Amino acid sequence: MAITLSNTQEILFLENRPGSRPSHEGAAALLDKAVALVTRAGFRRATLRGDTDYSQTAYLDGWDRKGVEFVFGYACYENLKGCADSLPDSAWTPLERKGYEIKTAPRLRPENVRDRVVKQREYRNIRLEEEHFAEFDYQPSKCDKPYRMVVVRKLLTIERGENLLFPEVRYFFYITNKRNVFAREIVRLANTRCDQERLFGVQKSEVKSFRCPLDNLLSNWAYMVCTTLAWNLSRWFALILPDRGRWKERRKAEKHDVSRMNFTTFVNAFMRIPTQVVRGARRIKLRLLSWNRWQAVFLRALDSVRAIA
Repeated sequence: MAITLSNTQEILFLENRPGSRPSHEGAAALLDKAVALVTRAGFRRATLRGDTDYSQTAYLDGWDRKGVEFVFGYACYENLKGCADSLPDSAWTPLERKGYEIKTAPRLRPENVRDRVVKQREYRNIRLEEEHFAEFDYQPSKCDKPYRMVVVRKLLTIERGENLLFPEVRYFFYITNKRNVFAREIVRLANTRCDQERLFGVQKSEVKSFRCPLDNLLSNWAYMVCTTLAWNLSRWFALILPDRGRWKERRKAEKHDVSRMNFTTFVNAFMRIPTQVVRGARRIKLRLLSWNRWQAVFLRALDSVRAIA
């Protein structure tokens, strides 16, 4: 189980457990530690996010009293489906997803080969037709007060080949104590948690922190801590980059690009730099033997480290 900081993609806490244990076990204690850590670091507000396994209803009242905000996915229980079905049509609003802004000339879309193959081979295919969202108050059984429940209703069509089998409605629920934002923003905030899933993918495929190459939990946990520390160092490298001065806008863009780099790209750009060590009179010179587009950023980061030291 890993607790991450969404702002910088740092891994704050990491716990290695047997695969037979549920993923959410002990999550509340680590979340409390994470809130205390970011509060000491100077953050004024903290928002906890997680999927349906991390709804932690027994701890929602305590977080709410402390002023901690949360947005958790909630399991689709029958009573919640009944509440959603009983909402009038006027309570539902179409959900419009923000697409990517095209910065160049639009291009023709290529043929959807996958769709053609699915129809030819008569595979079962699920299509999203439309989405709506609504909200209502809901009090979980382990809570002393009701909270805001935002629900997304997805209308799906089930097809096989060219034949339409039947429509289907699916609900997705999100429980939160944030009352000062629109329900659409709650959905967006919950969905952007998937960016942290991308972080876990990088940990598995590039950093190899979840590789577990040893034969016991403690040793594998130590290995995970070492590798995730390397990942955190790459995030801290981006944080120390200055974004002021004459080229403020360009430096802000470079800082953003470095903070979004995959680990392999970061290592190739800033770590694997061939260097010649020259010993001279009372000093040592380091000569960079190759150039890449990130060299100016690298030297600027060295100046920042020297100023801190």
